[in-house]
Amino acid sequence: MATTPTRSKRLDRSHLLYLLVIIGVVAGIAVGLIFPKFAVELQPIGTGFVNLIKMMITPVIFCTIVLGVGSIAKAATVGKIGGLALAYFVVMSTFALGVGLVVGNLLNPGSGLDLSGAHYQAAAGESSTASDFILGIIPVSLLSALTSGNVLQALLIALITGFALQRMGERGRPVLEVIEVAQTLVFRILMMIMWVAPLGAFGAIAAVVGASGGKALVGMATMMGGFYLTCILFIVLILGTVLRLVSGVSIFSLMKYLAREYLIIFSTSSSEAALPRLIAKMEHLGVSKPVVGITVPTGYSFNLDGTAIYLTMASIFVSNAIGKPMSLGEQLSLLLFMMLASKGAAGVSGAGLATLAGGLQVYRPQLLDGVGLIVGIDRFMSEARALTNFTGNAVATVLVGTWTREIDKSRMRSVLRGETPFDEQTMSITSGKQPERITSSAAGQ
Repeated sequence: MATTPTRSKRLDRSHLLYLLVIIGVVAGIAVGLIFPKFAVELQPIGTGFVNLIKMMITPVIFCTIVLGVGSIAKAATVGKIGGLALAYFVVMSTFALGVGLVVGNLLNPGSGLDLSGAHYQAAAGESSTASDFILGIIPVSLLSALTSGNVLQALLIALITGFALQRMGERGRPVLEVIEVAQTLVFRILMMIMWVAPLGAFGAIAAVVGASGGKALVGMATMMGGFYLTCILFIVLILGTVLRLVSGVSIFSLMKYLAREYLIIFSTSSSEAALPRLIAKMEHLGVSKPVVGITVPTGYSFNLDGTAIYLTMASIFVSNAIGKPMSLGEQLSLLLFMMLASKGAAGVSGAGLATLAGGLQVYRPQLLDGVGLIVGIDRFMSEARALTNFTGNAVATVLVGTWTREIDKSRMRSVLRGETPFDEQTMSITSGKQPERITSSAAGQ
């Protein structure tokens, strides 16, 4: 009872932010169409918001990578369950990147806008040769990597720190706890910055529409429509086919079972809001506690199918819109970095935008200011991103349970048919007791 007001308040604040972003976008479009010259002068507003996001890139990358490396080590020690889950996450995330890459290159969102006015001012001493680039990854000191703004330096230090903490074992646990608290602080600051998003969206959209008129609206609509269509096709065709072939379950029956969680995610734009319910519902479905306890939390950090598709298409959109399209090699190297950098940020609003900015700053810094083009529509794509991530983790849990014979198939069929309902009040099973471990005979029923 005591948690209800807090939850309602959180939902209300999220709805308010969503409404304000919509108002900012509509106002920006109106100003851009009616007062184009004045609208172009509003570009610094959008640039200011992008600078706030840039400010958070290094701490977000450092905290997520350090904790992510620790999570990999922890998951790998649990044996077959963790190994299968991690292998599946890597394969499916890579596949999602490939799907986004193909669709993005077919649609070419942002092409024809040629908003080359959003330029990047190269910093003094920026690396130009291969040797300079490699040496530039090594920071002057351990702490300077976190203050210099060089994302690759922060990534290097984060990886070294993560592996060092692994070797320390339990002695490194207090440090990991401190970094976990620091990550919570960083994401809290990032969420506070997102409240400036309506103003940033207004300035960015007004400047873009003022400079290119209706072309900008068509380009952004193509980007959003293409992204939503790609997510739907990925869930139905890719995840649905794998789920049917491996477990014999229809993706639509599983999604119907998780309908309430989808409503929560859609209202908050965060899959993290439904994490406790997903754990409870997967156990209720008949998946054993060990599989659920390992697969779901690890999947929230490493199985980000929707985020992978978003980063792919957003990068292509930005490069095309600025008139500096990326080669296939540049796209691949950029996206591999983003797939690593995005781990651990699945449930945090605005983290996808920070990851996009971080990747562009490393590989194509001249495109960084183009992130302002995404600000206005990022919020509208966050629902599809979160829903795809959530669905991917639900499917992964059923698949890992099937592969390890840690799922009661007869119970799963009963639950999906509605014969064994989920208790919404206590979030527990209403008939029978969920076993800690499903035996092989039960799993094969």
